[in-house]
Amino acid sequence: MNIELSSPQNEGPRRGDGEPLSEGGFRFQDAPGSKSITARALFLAAAARGTTVLHRPLVSDDTVGFAEGLARLGYRLERTQDRWSVEGRARGPVAEEASVFCRDGATTARFLPVLAAAGHGVFRFDASAQMRRRPLGPLTRALRSLGVTVIHEEREGHHPLTVRADGIKGGHVTLDAGLSSQFLTALLLVGPLTEQGLAITVTDLVSAPYVDITVAMMESFGVRVHRDGDTFTVPAQPYPAIDYAIEPDASTAGYFLAAAALTGRRVTVPGLGSRSLQGDLRFAQVLARMGAQVTLTEDHVTVTGAHGGRLAGITVNMRDISDTVPTLAAIAPFADGPVRIEDVYNTRIKECDRLEACA
Repeated sequence: MNIELSSPQNEGPRRGDGEPLSEGGFRFQDAPGSKSITARALFLAAAARGTTVLHRPLVSDDTVGFAEGLARLGYRLERTQDRWSVEGRARGPVAEEASVFCRDGATTARFLPVLAAAGHGVFRFDASAQMRRRPLGPLTRALRSLGVTVIHEEREGHHPLTVRADGIKGGHVTLDAGLSSQFLTALLLVGPLTEQGLAITVTDLVSAPYVDITVAMMESFGVRVHRDGDTFTVPAQPYPAIDYAIEPDASTAGYFLAAAALTGRRVTVPGLGSRSLQGDLRFAQVLARMGAQVTLTEDHVTVTGAHGGRLAGITVNMRDISDTVPTLAAIAPFADGPVRIEDVYNTRIKECDRLEACA
């Protein structure tokens, strides 16, 4: 992506994915789609009856790996740059035997074994060395409590693993989602494919806004999740196929919003506004606390940096928006006072130890 920040003193024609604003600043024309939403949409499309069309999906190593994993499981996909179609099936994978390499993708490595469990057959999953180190134990225990046979081939609670699937009956399950909200998301997404539906009680939950994304997207696909305190109830109800537009990625947009805050310039991202599904848009409010001016409408967000790019030090709990921690860490040394980031232990078990990487 070709990105340039402009100011009133630096106007002129621009080429690439953005355009200057007449009063100065920079506006994205075509921000990349959300990775989180693309992964969930691929699962939902595969689980739906009929052919779902996804518009403006993110094309990245993770999402392409997810799509290729679906193909290995027997799903039919057609992909162009801006439009992916998936022929879904409400009974789990078409294939009765498959081997899937999940690359570095956490959603691929956690969602696809759960989708496979709804089918019938033997499915093996492996991943990169880093993904092999990331935990799966809470999700594995939940699946086993639902009667699914999951065999970890080398280290308990980690890839590689084999799922011997014979459908999921459903019922009640208790889940610890304190290390990753993806464990809960995977079970929520598969709930409508079970015989009886699912009631999932969480004992701990991190990155809750990502679960909100999941619940909202499931409703777009015709299935409503009921929440009562720490228990989520999902009916056994087939998803219908739909056309679904992927909104821009809020985590990625955060880099450029932070750049505006730091340089005293302005950036606008269309497609990310008050109606956005993504909790990471709250990062703009973190920038506001540091002195930037934030304007949020229904369909766009604009961040304008304070004069001279002056940033105030803050203390902020980022448990729910931990994917934006490295972005804040990058601009923190320029603040007038200390920046303290709290409650983000789960960032140590991402694709790398993000806290150590930032340090």
